[in-house]
Amino acid sequence: MSERPSFRARLVGRIADIDVAAWQAAAQPGGNAGYNPFVDHRFLKALEDSGAVGPGTGWTPAHIALEDTEGATVGFAPCYLKSHSQGEYVFDHAFADAYERAGGRYYPKLQVSSPFTPATGPRLLAAPGQDREAVQSGLAAALQALTRQIGASSAHVTFISEAEQELLVRQGFIARTDQQFHWRNEGYGSYDDFLSALASRKRKQLKRERREASADGIVIRHLTGSDLREEHWDAFFAFYLDTASRKWGRPYLNRRFFSLIGEAMPERILLVLAERAGKPIAGALNFIGGDALYGRYWGAVEEHPFLHFEVCYHQAIDAAIALKLPRVEAGAQGEHKLARGYRPVTTYSAHAFADPGLARAVKDYLARERRHVAEAHDALETATPYRRTPAASEEGA
Repeated sequence: MSERPSFRARLVGRIADIDVAAWQAAAQPGGNAGYNPFVDHRFLKALEDSGAVGPGTGWTPAHIALEDTEGATVGFAPCYLKSHSQGEYVFDHAFADAYERAGGRYYPKLQVSSPFTPATGPRLLAAPGQDREAVQSGLAAALQALTRQIGASSAHVTFISEAEQELLVRQGFIARTDQQFHWRNEGYGSYDDFLSALASRKRKQLKRERREASADGIVIRHLTGSDLREEHWDAFFAFYLDTASRKWGRPYLNRRFFSLIGEAMPERILLVLAERAGKPIAGALNFIGGDALYGRYWGAVEEHPFLHFEVCYHQAIDAAIALKLPRVEAGAQGEHKLARGYRPVTTYSAHAFADPGLARAVKDYLARERRHVAEAHDALETATPYRRTPAASEEGA
């Protein structure tokens, strides 16, 4: 059996100090095929440059650069030292509370993720030409070693692929699952093609929603690339603040982030803007991946029937069909997405704990949680609006 290669890890406190080309090559090995905007160097740099992560936020960049014995960088992981559990969408508050009641110290912890972004993507990034599994295993080992060295309670790798989770479990991490709702493009040529796959009653419901959402003179625009201007970010930030203050109490992102991301990667942004009498009243910010449209933020300054569903879900389906993207990922939670044609999808994460007692307790809990998630997935799949009988047997829509 061949000997496992040796690596050493170093922490990098700013993404700007990592070579852009090297990071991009590791994060996006297939180019546009499977491109993920949330591990793009530009996205992570905009978070840091805007101050959305960094001093005072509880997200201290501690990116891992993995080197071989000759000093060549062979892999990366987007990593943060956390002093709280906000903005992660894989909830471990109960673990923290229980551990601290027992006399332990849960924070700091290490978080490998794209901040504030509940979207699956690569986290253990191997440079092209490297043994991918060996590099990923090296990054996993580095995470565990760093957890001990800096006195952190744990390391968490969230919103990963099932394959990455399996690799991490082999390295001693504990598996966790959860659920989201994604829309799948079955080769539809239009939104009407998608509607034809639904039960008649559901088709009528969605048609009515879309009609009512466009009442009161509301006009929907899609903005991307050079169409995006500062006035649009001003309007969208007002929407974002309204939603963020109600959902989280305070916004994770600031106004500067939107300008920076709009300047850095406009071709990867789709802003769906609703206007009435020429005034922006609602919007949804989407990112364009290589194989998915990612819905991220929404907000409105006026309330209108079904406008949320139209701007966030129906328009995203329209865009995915036009862009020929295989799916729409509409963010965390939200069983109301089922009625709009979004299906339950399992999401994956992996967790390692320095304290063996905490590890045993969490492992037992997560085994039960995974069974519950699987059962809920099966139940929710039966609630989707898709036809279960031939179309010919239905009444006309």
